[in-house]
Amino acid sequence: MAAAHDGIERPGAAQWVPEGADTAALAAAAAQCRGCELWEPASRVVFSAGPPSATIVMVGEQPGDQEDRRGMPFVGPAGTLLVQAVRDAGIDPTEVYRTNAVKHFRFEQRGARRIHKTPEAVHITACHPWLHAELGDLSPKIVVALGATAGRALFGRVVRIGAERGRVLEGAIPDSPALSLLTAHPSAVLRMQRDPGYDEAYAALVADLRTAAAAAQ
Repeated sequence: MAAAHDGIERPGAAQWVPEGADTAALAAAAAQCRGCELWEPASRVVFSAGPPSATIVMVGEQPGDQEDRRGMPFVGPAGTLLVQAVRDAGIDPTEVYRTNAVKHFRFEQRGARRIHKTPEAVHITACHPWLHAELGDLSPKIVVALGATAGRALFGRVVRIGAERGRVLEGAIPDSPALSLLTAHPSAVLRMQRDPGYDEAYAALVADLRTAAAAAQ
């Protein structure tokens, strides 16, 4: 059992994950998940997008406001930036499978606005059976962790973006033969748009994605 931030014991997602299911069946089943408290205030579960045959899988943190409303990952401002970076790295965005470590939007309501809140370790742990099942059905050559939350979910430990990004790793993801690579989440780059370091941060993201693309050949 996993304890959420409100102290209530919850079972995690495992009992809702159908054994041996493909990604389409997993996405359908995830709508019923009550493995942590995030399902209740969220509009819907946001599972994944992209072809199951993809050689590159990208894992983000969680859905944002627009993703929660539309039911698709990476369709908000950070997603738009990611698509641009993927294209600039020479990757066809339609050939990338995209998902998140946590499948429901965690937020704080402030008036009419819903403000993003970073998932806690308990949410990553509760939702991990979905990610594990996805990777079990997929056969990517490389999995790209976008940001620290995704890195923690994939590698099972706390990661440091600055120290670890951009390196192709073997055997870093438990129970997966895929290569892996850690990079910044596009939302972190987006927040720098008005800062002098934005161009450098965007170029670093593109460079990491180029490294991933080369490893997937």
